[in-house]
Amino acid sequence: MSFNYESCSEEELWKYVASELTRNNVDVILVGGAVVSVYTEGAYKSGDLDFVLNDFVRTKLNPVMAMLGFTQRGRYYKHPKCEHLFIEFASFPASIGDDYNIEPLEVEHEGQCLKIFSPTDCVRDRLASYAYFSARECLDQAVMVAKKHPINFEKVKSWCKQEKIEKKYEDFISELQK
Repeated sequence: MSFNYESCSEEELWKYVASELTRNNVDVILVGGAVVSVYTEGAYKSGDLDFVLNDFVRTKLNPVMAMLGFTQRGRYYKHPKCEHLFIEFASFPASIGDDYNIEPLEVEHEGQCLKIFSPTDCVRDRLASYAYFSARECLDQAVMVAKKHPINFEKVKSWCKQEKIEKKYEDFISELQK
């Protein structure tokens, strides 16, 4: 079966690439804006996929990405037929602010176990970008996800308190109530 790189969504590319990486013993977690795209069913478009390599070894990554037709350009991987999306890999471990105890959601896809930030962790991740990079659009993304999926609000609130960004949580709740 041939994959349609020309018009794939973030979710379709995630499932395809993550499945192939998993089949080849490269353990990754989808993080960042592409998670928002998945949880909003494409209402938000990120333009890239950010994966965290869930181990310390990158040696298996390049051969699998090359097999899929991707070439590395600096810290990004591009496919010649996928002009609208690129992929980036961050090093282990996955974290949100100072929280390194991340338990990704596991999604079964075509016999593979794919990993992605949970909706709650996606909201925390977006609030971190809102707080630390003044990225107002990330607040909007957190709200979009929270409106579509159950969120552990106590976990988000507690994390914001630990990160000393309680005001950002208040902004989030205010926007969510609009």
